[in-house]
Amino acid sequence: MSEITAAIAWNDQLLNHHPEMDATHREFVDHLAQVQAALAGPQDALLARYDAMLEHTVEHFAQEDRWMKDLGFSADNCHSSQHGQVLAVMREVRRQHAEGQSDLIGRLLPELMTWFENHAQAADAGLAGSMEDVGYDVRSGVMTNPPRGGTPAEDGEPVTENSGCGSSSC
Repeated sequence: MSEITAAIAWNDQLLNHHPEMDATHREFVDHLAQVQAALAGPQDALLARYDAMLEHTVEHFAQEDRWMKDLGFSADNCHSSQHGQVLAVMREVRRQHAEGQSDLIGRLLPELMTWFENHAQAADAGLAGSMEDVGYDVRSGVMTNPPRGGTPAEDGEPVTENSGCGSSSC
């Protein structure tokens, strides 16, 4: 088993005990592993796996960004900023791969997994805790225990202005 294969696997340290978030995180790790498995195969299969991972990541991050918006996090919070930076790198690696730098995807994968482990345990854990604190329902967007009167949907204003990510690491 290669070092990359060993590094890209789900582990329970990634759990945030938030069912929707944990399911999306498992899917992300599965995508990473599928891309890793495709490294030794044909380029078109590798790119198809990479593109699927990129598409999943766009949706994954947009979902968390929606949750943060609903919770009143500022638009430029550090959690969302990390999402933007990671997507920019992933898109750049894809672009450079198309221009002939075929080793970049394989080099990105362990780095992306390392980043994700830290992100899940800090920023995402903070977000999960914030959602639990206010009783936020991801399906309806309703908070059963908002920090101050109303919800964003009721008064058009964020409930809080939170420039952090919910994590103590920001």
